[in-house]
Amino acid sequence: MNKINLRACIAELIGTAVLVFFGCGTACVIGCDVTGGYLATAVAFGLVIVAMAYSIGNISGCHINPAVTLSMFISNKISLKDAVTYWIAQFVGGILGGALLLVFFPKSSGLGTNGLYDGSIAKSLLIEVILTFVFVLAILGVTSKVKNDQIAGLVIGLTLTLVHILGIGFTGTSVNPARSFGPALFAGGDALKNVWVFIVAPLIGAAIAAYCWKYLSKNKK
Repeated sequence: MNKINLRACIAELIGTAVLVFFGCGTACVIGCDVTGGYLATAVAFGLVIVAMAYSIGNISGCHINPAVTLSMFISNKISLKDAVTYWIAQFVGGILGGALLLVFFPKSSGLGTNGLYDGSIAKSLLIEVILTFVFVLAILGVTSKVKNDQIAGLVIGLTLTLVHILGIGFTGTSVNPARSFGPALFAGGDALKNVWVFIVAPLIGAAIAAYCWKYLSKNKK
């Protein structure tokens, strides 16, 4: 029986915690106003992915996102056992990142939590599914060829920046259940009440992207 890859799990935990702390922390520091906050926060999330991809990517693949791990499982790139251990590590990392935010920022800052768009669960689910679909499809595409290894982190980081630029104005952009759960756990209130939306929608979007990619790339030479 294969042992749990502890180093990979620790890498996923660290990567997710860094994503939450720096991405959500940037939102807390500068806010998310349309004049500049949107772009700065979007870039922060993207840069974290780039930094982590080139630091822990060769250890765990740098999923740091349960939705990405789900897509890799559906694509037969990771076993169920490894997927489950990654999910646990990612959520623990998200919680750790949320705890670090609370050390430096008051709950009143929002801690970078997500919120329902226009008070609508349906609209929020839909936009998050779309955003995650695009993000995960890009990941599956750029990682499908070994020759893309040197640029994969940059492409993935830029794609995350892209979906944030659009998504922040709707829900704050999740596309990552662990990123949403950690801050919401400490912020409480509506953020915690509605966090299930930002867990379910990214998983649905990732699953759709994975099956879509399997179809598009079938028999591809």
